[in-house]
Amino acid sequence: MKPKTIVITGGAGFLGSHLCDRFYDEGFKVICIDNLSTGNLENIAHLTGKDRFTFFKHDVTDYIFVKGEVDYILHSASPASPIDYLQLPIQTLKVGSLGTHKVLGLAKEKKARFLLASTSEVYGDPAIHPQPEDYWGNVNPIGPRGVYDEAKRFSEALTMAYQRYHGVETRIIRIFNTYGPRMRLNDGRALPAFISQIIKNQPLTVFGDGSQTRSFCYVSDLVEGIFRLLMSDEKNPVNIGNPQELSIKDFALKVKELAGSSSQIIYKDLPQDDPKIRQPDITKAKKVLNWQPKVNLEEGLKKTLESFGVKVLK
Repeated sequence: MKPKTIVITGGAGFLGSHLCDRFYDEGFKVICIDNLSTGNLENIAHLTGKDRFTFFKHDVTDYIFVKGEVDYILHSASPASPIDYLQLPIQTLKVGSLGTHKVLGLAKEKKARFLLASTSEVYGDPAIHPQPEDYWGNVNPIGPRGVYDEAKRFSEALTMAYQRYHGVETRIIRIFNTYGPRMRLNDGRALPAFISQIIKNQPLTVFGDGSQTRSFCYVSDLVEGIFRLLMSDEKNPVNIGNPQELSIKDFALKVKELAGSSSQIIYKDLPQDDPKIRQPDITKAKKVLNWQPKVNLEEGLKKTLESFGVKVLK
């Protein structure tokens, strides 16, 4: 039986490479597209040369040509960490607008089902807690984080327009904080920063007073949620994340504990528009996808620390 073909944009990145793995293991022909601005070929080196895997170095803001049939498209191309989208603000806006337009055009041409990897950042610094899918958000469009927040909000609007006007089969996933192997240690997010500082025996940097909260989802749980959403009939956005909420200070202490680190914690000013709270309402994911996270924080952190060569306490 001929395998189904899936195109994964941003496929050499942290999340994209795990998606390439999952769909390859499911028997798909995987076409990975990435311009390597934040992706890394090492993330997909183990797939290179396999008969159902193809890599194209390409910027999705330019015209995309893919030969043959395409059944599914996962659009995950975008700088996704604060350090990236603050250093690449124009590129972030372009991939969320021009890039999403080009990828949706490919989906329309190929009559492929399209899934947009959106983000909890569309909720901004939320006034509702936890955040359900019908919350419209509290976003500063002209602040430094607006380049990412608004790029994703525009991507969602464009995706829904293609669904309504062109009849493209679309899905939208709103991803909450995710972690796991292959994260870049210099990407500015809390866990990679803590791991890098532990490896270098440096103090762990916590912004603000550390009371701001996040909810951390292990990457295999996120990938399972994406797979289920892509194969479902749900056309409206779905939150995927782990609702276990904790403060950044407590998170830093947990990472220290598992790594057996003696690093001190130091505090720096909170960046502008940094969300004070972040927790997904996953009621919809449970109902329509029969999905909820399975990997607890300690288990996921141990796997992640070990992937970077950090010996963890058993």
